[in-house]
Amino acid sequence: MNNIKFEVYHDQFYQLVGSQFHLDELFSEAVWAEGPAWNSQNQTLFFSDVKANKLYCWNAEKGIQTVRSPSYFSNGNAIDLQGNLISCEHGRRGISRTDQQGNLELLVDSLDGKRLNSPNDVIVKSDGTIWFTDPPYGILSDQEGKKSPSEIIGCYVYRFDPKTQQLNIATFNTMRPNGLAFSPDESKLFVADMSVVEFNTDGLHHLVVFDIEGNYLKNRRNVAEISPGIPDGFCIANNEVIFCSCETGLVVLSTDGTLLGRFILDKTTSNCTFGDDQKTLFITATNSVYRLTIQ
Repeated sequence: MNNIKFEVYHDQFYQLVGSQFHLDELFSEAVWAEGPAWNSQNQTLFFSDVKANKLYCWNAEKGIQTVRSPSYFSNGNAIDLQGNLISCEHGRRGISRTDQQGNLELLVDSLDGKRLNSPNDVIVKSDGTIWFTDPPYGILSDQEGKKSPSEIIGCYVYRFDPKTQQLNIATFNTMRPNGLAFSPDESKLFVADMSVVEFNTDGLHHLVVFDIEGNYLKNRRNVAEISPGIPDGFCIANNEVIFCSCETGLVVLSTDGTLLGRFILDKTTSNCTFGDDQKTLFITATNSVYRLTIQ
């Protein structure tokens, strides 16, 4: 059943990840696929094609469908506690919510009167708060948004509470934050800091972790340097195994930084998310969306 190339670097790989793997390609016509988010309520996968300015969905019954075109250059997506779709929009430089009837609402796009850069990736905590990263990639050119000057000096991780409409900078201690994920107990937030894209000599391509203290992130530590390429999106299993995108596929490591192995797709991989269980992994990689089934 193994039809995907993989490498094992630690004897715990088979115990923590699995030993049989099957890969299905669900879609192959994207320019740059990103932001997979699984909605268990309607058994549907949502994902963005950032550079084509489209938002898609897939389910086993209907296959691929277009949700929105144009999509305001949507990037990262998540599902909130009510089953609504939460999206990062480069085009409107904000976070939107799409309910299950298809109604679209822009939730937040500025802090203290200053427009955000271009929200990139997003997750929803069990208390309903929305956490997201805000690097500049949607305002650097017209490829993924609209070339514009930054109004906020810096690229931060934010926390937004849709109940109170409060937005705050959770940490100033990131240079180019991208993907993010909570630890299984939500006491920590892991973030991809990929400043090497702009700074070849001193830039980072690291996963880092913060302690969550109320609305804020404290005590930044390095978890691992990701190679080849950069860490983009990633997800964390309940057994504290991280599946992290890189230039050739997925790096698999524990939350303490121990490298367990890797899955090789031979194309630049942008993100991944779990399905209903943690034996199904949906992966976006360059032009494709895959489903990896694990046994």
